[in-house]
Amino acid sequence: MRQQPHFTPRLFKFLRELKRNNRRDWFEANKQRYLDDVRDPMLRFIADFALHLAQVSDHFVADPRPNGGSLFRIYRDTRFAKDKQPYKTNVGAHFRHDAGADAHAPGFYLHIEPGGVFGGGGIWHPEGPALERIRAAIVHDPERWKRATRSKAFCSRCELDGEALKRPPRGFDPDHPLIEDLKRKDFFGTASFTEQQVCQPDFIERFAATCRACGPLVHFITDAVGVGF
Repeated sequence: MRQQPHFTPRLFKFLRELKRNNRRDWFEANKQRYLDDVRDPMLRFIADFALHLAQVSDHFVADPRPNGGSLFRIYRDTRFAKDKQPYKTNVGAHFRHDAGADAHAPGFYLHIEPGGVFGGGGIWHPEGPALERIRAAIVHDPERWKRATRSKAFCSRCELDGEALKRPPRGFDPDHPLIEDLKRKDFFGTASFTEQQVCQPDFIERFAATCRACGPLVHFITDAVGVGF
């Protein structure tokens, strides 16, 4: 029997409507749609992805709990934000390393938003000490870094993404052949997907293949910051 897709166009329809009606009264009136078409399909995806994730590494967690697991909350933290809209207009899952409980630890990530679906693996906005260790690891073993980020397997599916410094970081040779990589503040491999791909039965395998392509990059990072892979 053909596998059913985890996601349907109803997910994107809800998120588009939420973007136009980002208010608590609208959300409460449509909350069952959010649960049925967005949250619960993502939780099923997370649960089913556990087997695929274990084939990449057994140090990353696919936790399908509605709260406190791999699913990011729909509610925005508006306490210190100028934008007071209460809800995110995307749904995301972070498959965290078992040694790190926050979004800045190494991991794999899936972001679903109308017109902007992407996923991959690496580390986003690492804290200062971790950032220095990753940069030092690139200098120490440039060939391994290049294998992780320039290989055919990686480049056929992913690209390095994230923010970078405008100038070389302090303490690193401005003429280093990998200076553009050393200037990075994020070390994350990403691939983009279409809404049609997300709604296909094989999307979980497509995303898993992206995570496998990012595996050497994530392994490089976990070694650099001193956790297992």
